[in-house]
Amino acid sequence: MDIKKFNNYFFIYLFLLFIFGIFWLHTKHLVGNDSTISEWIINYQGGFIKRGLIGEICFQIAKHFDLSLRFVIFLFQSFIYSIFLILIYRFFRNIPTNLVIVLSIFTPIFLLYPIAEVEVLARKETFLFISLLLFLNISNSDYSNNLPVYYVFFVLPIICLIWEPVVFFFPFIVSVLIIKLRNDKIIKLLGKIIICFIPTLVVSVIIAINPLTPENHLIMENSLKENFGQDCYMSCGLLLSKSSIISQFRGSYELYTLHPEVILRYFLIILVGFGPIFLLSFNSKLKIKILFFKHFENLFYPILLLLSPVLILFAMGVDWGRWVNISYTFTVLFYFYLLKNNLLEINLNKIAKKISFFDKKKFLLIFCFIIYAFGWNPQNVITGDVSSFPGYRIPYKSVKMLYYQIKIKKNN
Repeated sequence: MDIKKFNNYFFIYLFLLFIFGIFWLHTKHLVGNDSTISEWIINYQGGFIKRGLIGEICFQIAKHFDLSLRFVIFLFQSFIYSIFLILIYRFFRNIPTNLVIVLSIFTPIFLLYPIAEVEVLARKETFLFISLLLFLNISNSDYSNNLPVYYVFFVLPIICLIWEPVVFFFPFIVSVLIIKLRNDKIIKLLGKIIICFIPTLVVSVIIAINPLTPENHLIMENSLKENFGQDCYMSCGLLLSKSSIISQFRGSYELYTLHPEVILRYFLIILVGFGPIFLLSFNSKLKIKILFFKHFENLFYPILLLLSPVLILFAMGVDWGRWVNISYTFTVLFYFYLLKNNLLEINLNKIAKKISFFDKKKFLLIFCFIIYAFGWNPQNVITGDVSSFPGYRIPYKSVKMLYYQIKIKKNN
């Protein structure tokens, strides 16, 4: 596929995701038990608490302008999702394409996933994705070497206040800084990295040692009820029982031992979903030799090392679909950052041989692409099975819901 054709198809794909995304965000923001909204209503009314920054901003805006809190959250969610898609298009446009590269972008555990599993749509990790895209953009060769350092120093602590599990993805950020600052002496390079992470580490420690007390949680509950008639439920309610680090692991062990099949299921989901990017990384190597990267002949094993802290996140929570989506987003953006900045040597001939079966078989190629990209997706919770044909279910459910909403309005 030539670059211009890819850009056109990719734009249409993202535009459709935008339409479906805004539609479902609007539909969901009125649902009283929606998990997406429950995370956004966490605020600082009862004192400092993890993930409360954005909720407090929404709370104050809604209160000041006498607006519905849910409507303000819907506006914020729509805005950040739109910004995310715009940045994604700018990041991937004009990428040299072959079949494996296209599959690595259209895998259903990446951009399609939040639309296929709408309870994941516009969750707070979207801020993390936006910050990563901006970070990668200022880390290219057009900008000063110190600009990414300043960005991490000032911006990453704010992201940590929004969604503190960002700490499990620090290795990707550190790796980009190492590559960007590769011309500095090792001591100077490491010194810059350590210093720029200090504010975020301080924020992380403050969050860890200041769990929300039952009394403060009750204040937050009452504030939501008194000001907006809003219940503190699901993610907001779980802060009472999941406020400490130890409590995050409570119950997970029993769930995993009672359902060992989930381990096998998610192993296959990761193997298939990450397959194209793993194939690319296994046949790619970094042109520069620096620190731990110099010990590997390809990019596959370094990527596995960068992903290893995420295993803790998998042990802490049951939203494995989200963890896979976030992990893949970091992986694919990191790989294509290196590719865009001409830092990789890719053995395209070797990759071409592995997929030579599709040569001159256009119909089979299109069929397999549709099945891979639109024929399945993991559900969010680990006990959920693999969903089928999101490429059909998404427009079908959207049209059905739209018809239902129009019918209700006519009857009223």
